[in-house]
Amino acid sequence: MIAKVKSGLSAQFVSEKAEIRRVDTVGPQVGSELKRNGILAAFYSLLMILIYVGLRFDYKYAPGAVFCLFHDAIITLGIFSLLQREVNVQTMAAILTIIGYSLNDTIVTFDRIRENVDVYRDNTFRFIVNRSLNDVLSRTLLTSVTTLLAVVAKYIFAGGVIRDFAFTWGIGVIIGTYSSMYVASPLVLFVDRLQSNKA
Repeated sequence: MIAKVKSGLSAQFVSEKAEIRRVDTVGPQVGSELKRNGILAAFYSLLMILIYVGLRFDYKYAPGAVFCLFHDAIITLGIFSLLQREVNVQTMAAILTIIGYSLNDTIVTFDRIRENVDVYRDNTFRFIVNRSLNDVLSRTLLTSVTTLLAVVAKYIFAGGVIRDFAFTWGIGVIIGTYSSMYVASPLVLFVDRLQSNKA
C-alpha cells in the first residue's frame, strides 16, 4: 500500500520527488491498549478530584463534583456514539480537558456557597445554594460563551485532529456549564439533607 501511494504521488508530481517521511499504524492490540489507558486516566483523575474536593471543601461537596464530572464525560461520549464518530486518543484528551474545565466551574460555585454560608448563616442551606448560583451565574455564562467562541473558531478554521478536539470540547463546554449549576449544586443539597437526617 505504501509503495502504491508512493508511485501514485511520483506519477502525479513528476518535477518533485515524492518522499514518505513517516508511517503510523495502529493495530487492534494497540487500539485496545489506548482505550484501556484512556479509561484508566479518566478514572484516576476523577478519584484524585474526589480526594481534592473532599479535603478542600467538605465531604458533602465531593460526591456532587465527581458525579458532575462523570456525567459530563458520559454525556459527551454518548453524543459521540449517537453521531457515530470515532473515539480516539484526541477525543480522550479532550474529555480530560472537559473534566478540568467543568471542575473549574464547579469549584467557583462551591467557593461561593462556602462564602455565603457565613454571610447568610440565619437562612436555610437551600437559600444559600440558590443565592450562590445567582451570584456566579453571569460569570459562568460569560466564561462559557468566551470559551465557546474560541472553540468554534478552532472548529471552523482548523482541520484534522484540532477539529475533532474542538468538536469534543464544544460539547463538553455546553454540558459542563449546565452540569456545574444544575447537577453539582442539587447533589450538594441532597447530601446535606442526608447528613441532616442522620444527625
